[in-house]
Parts: sequence; structure tokens; C-alpha cells
Amino acid sequence: MRVLMFGWEFPPHISGGLGTACYGLTKAMTKIPGLDITFVVPKAYGDEDNENMEIKGANNTTVNQQQLYLKGFKKDISFIKVDSALVPYTSEEEYYSLMSRYSEKNVQLMKNNFIGKLHFTGKYGANLYEEINNYAMVAAQIGIDTEFDIIHAHDWLTYPAGIAAKQVSGKPLVIHVHATDFDRSGGNVNPLVYSMEKQGMEAADLIITVSNLTRDIVINKYHINPEKVITVHNAVEPIDREAMKAEKGIDEKIVTFLGRITLQKGPEYFIEAANKVIKKMDNVRFVMAGSGDMLNKMISHVARLGIANRFHFTGFLTGDDVFHMYSMSDVYVMPSVSEPFGIAPLEAIQSNVPVIISKQSGVAEVLDHAIKIDFWDIDAMADAIYGILNYPALSVMFKKYGKIEVDNLKWDNSAMKVYNVYQQALHQVYTFN
Repeated sequence: MRVLMFGWEFPPHISGGLGTACYGLTKAMTKIPGLDITFVVPKAYGDEDNENMEIKGANNTTVNQQQLYLKGFKKDISFIKVDSALVPYTSEEEYYSLMSRYSEKNVQLMKNNFIGKLHFTGKYGANLYEEINNYAMVAAQIGIDTEFDIIHAHDWLTYPAGIAAKQVSGKPLVIHVHATDFDRSGGNVNPLVYSMEKQGMEAADLIITVSNLTRDIVINKYHINPEKVITVHNAVEPIDREAMKAEKGIDEKIVTFLGRITLQKGPEYFIEAANKVIKKMDNVRFVMAGSGDMLNKMISHVARLGIANRFHFTGFLTGDDVFHMYSMSDVYVMPSVSEPFGIAPLEAIQSNVPVIISKQSGVAEVLDHAIKIDFWDIDAMADAIYGILNYPALSVMFKKYGKIEVDNLKWDNSAMKVYNVYQQALHQVYTFN
């Protein structure tokens, strides 16, 4: 089976969980006999791990627009150019700031006789929607030039590409919902992004969601037939815990928040819980590792509470630094307001750290040995932090049994479930035809 897969990012060039999930899943899928993957990204840098699959850059693909028209591809995707940077999971404040600064609508993409390569930054920048549009154009060309059996599009940025490839090839389309705009924006959706997400869901033959939480959103908020929505939980890449150890350097407990500092992740609730714990304990420090639109606001909030001497901001961490931070931590907290899945708690448990997660997260569906609280319940969060730090037996129990759980969450299992979705999609198409 030949899979044409579209993703917006791939290691080592990633900015969040989307690229990590794509890598873990595709790496496992290449172990399935007879399954070949061509993974298309907007911009290929040449240092991607392509040992087991072909990495194709849209920036390296020649587009023949006349050929596309003859094949029947309709360039009816409009885009909006904005003058500010976008990130893959933008907050409510960022979205509406961007929406208020639209500078161009329904821009003509190119002349009808264009032949050549299109430019891509491969980032989430000022011309993101234009790149999404161009990416769909390239996807149609690849759909004409490439032999494949099924299309797989990851997240909303690539849904137009998936639709374009399906339009010119007639092959079944599977879309993978890693997050929705309801997660990113706190419920105040961006109408343009919502429309793109809904179009992708309606065009798809089958839809994969990363949790039942996300599946419910797809069904109830986007009004999609439940029969075509299938949950495949994410997993986590194994790590060498001993190699990732780092010296703490202080004889104090460390409680860590590691993620984007945005509305979706609930950083303010973490700070409020920290304030309560600091009032009860002297030998504890709190760390907020990450960056985002709420960083300055959170720094000011910590200062106003008068806990700046016990609260630290590291900025954005990548690679080994992430696991070094985990290894120095005594508790990891993920108080997300809405988290489609959440791989970070699994990484923390791998690093021998007990975790506290919000009930509003997809990962809560696969973890029993984690403390689960409502994101808004700062009293429960503070009690949980205090309990793990002060009762060693509790910490040992969560570490021991949490690791057993996480070790059983393998990408190989997720990969086989995705493969079964492919088989179902192909069967539906053949049966219908």
C-alpha cells in the first residue's frame, strides 16, 4: 500500500507536538510490511530523517498549472494574507489580533500558464494562508505525478492539500485531527480556520482523532457523522532515561510546567496553585518552561503575587534540554484548559516523574496512574502537588505504575490502528465503486 501523506512539519524542524506525533507515527508505520510512505512538507531542508520513507518538499516540486487545469483541478481556495506571525496552535488573543489585521482577500495566485516551483518558508509566518493555498496547488501536482493508494493529511493546515490530491486522483482521503480550533482558541473560533477544518472533515472518507475528547468535538461541533470518526491515541518514543539525567544543583523540590504559555495550556492556574503551595512549603521551586503569547503576562502575575524568588521561567526548550528539565523535576503539571491529547505527561513519566493532568485532556483517557484534576480547581491542584512532594510513598507509586502504563503505549500499536483505518477507507471506496 502506497500512502501519500501531508504534514506541515517534520523533525528536526518542529515547533510542537504535531511534528513529534507525525514522526513517531510514521516511523512505526514504516515497519508494517508492504506499506510505503511519501511524506510531503512545505519545505524540505535536507536533514530530515528519511531512512524509512521519502520526504518530499513542496518547494522542490515543479507545478504545471495548465496540466492541473486539464486534469480538472479547480483553484478555488482563497487565502488571506496577514501581517503578523502565526503559530500552529494560536491563542484566542492572537487569533483575534490577526483577524483584525487582514490585509488582502481572494488574491490571484498565479497566471494560468505558470510552470515552475513555488516558494515556501515552511513556517507559521505572515503569509501562512498563502502557503496553505500554494501547498494545495503542489499537492494536486503530486497527485497527478505520483502513484499512490491513499491520502493522509495531518491537521487543518494540510486539509486543502489532501482535498486537492483527492480531487485529481480520486483516491480516498483520511484526515488526522490533532487539534481543533475549539482547543486552540478557548471556544472562540476563527471562522476561516473552522471553515477549513470543516471542509476537510466533510471531504474525508474517514477521520482519525487523537482522543475521544477530540472525537466528540468533531462530531458535535463540526456535525460530522460519528461512523466516519475513529480514535487512535498517540503514544511516545522510548528514551534512555539514564542518558537524559541532569544534576538538579539544589536541595529543593522542583515542580514543572512545560508547554506553550498560551490560554489553552492554563498557565495562570499553575501559578495560582504554586502560590498556595509556596505558602505551605519552604523547600520548593516552580518552573515554567516554554514560550507563548501569555509569557509576559505570566511573569507580571508571578511578580504581583510576590513569589518571583521561588518561580523561574526558562523560555522555550528543545531536544535533550526538555528531558534534562524532566529529570530535575519532582512533579510535572499539565493544567490544560483543552488538550486534544498531550504527549508531554508521557515523556515526564518516562523520565520517572509523577504527573498531574487536567481532566480536560485526551491523555487522561489512557493514564490511570496520574492525578487528574479540573484545570480550574487550583485548590485540588495545590493539594495534589503538596501530597506528592510530602508523601514519598505516593510519589513512588505513581512513578512505578505510571511507567508500566506508558511503556505499553507504543507507536507500533497506533500505527497498526491507522493501517486498519486505511484498509477500511479503501474497502469503502472499492465497495462503493
